[in-house]
Amino acid sequence: MDYKFNYIVNLCYLLNNKNQVLLIMKKRGFGAGKWNGPGGKIKQNETPEQAAIREVEEETGYTPANLQNLGFIEFIWPHKPENNQVCHIFLSKNFTGRMRESEESLPQWWDIDKIPLDKMWPDDIYWLPDALAGKEIKYRFFFDENNGYLKHESLNTNNTNKSNS
Repeated sequence: MDYKFNYIVNLCYLLNNKNQVLLIMKKRGFGAGKWNGPGGKIKQNETPEQAAIREVEEETGYTPANLQNLGFIEFIWPHKPENNQVCHIFLSKNFTGRMRESEESLPQWWDIDKIPLDKMWPDDIYWLPDALAGKEIKYRFFFDENNGYLKHESLNTNNTNKSNS
């Protein structure tokens, strides 16, 4: 089935040399109150990588370099298709700058084994550990009317088992 996507967005995870990942507490807008990777909407005439760099700078104070493009996730809301979006996933171990809070987000470093998955989007448990390990990400996630997880599918053509409920 083909889906219409109203937003093209990105997430970019920074990893430091202490086995930590930078997450942000979203203060406002879509996903407020949840921990997530820095990211946001891609502007017109902007590549996904350029948008990821800009969003990380705006939300954390860091400027990532040498981004690794891990793939994408399609997020589907059957009851609210206006929320449907494609999200490009990036990882960076090289960055400069100084961490700072913004109007939109509060950044914090988390030990990889202590990530607050219970305070994140419900789909993160299925793919974030693989992303932080640098593995390819190609999924479609479905959410209910309360942003709860319904099911997901792998979009990786090498994966014969496509559906997980």
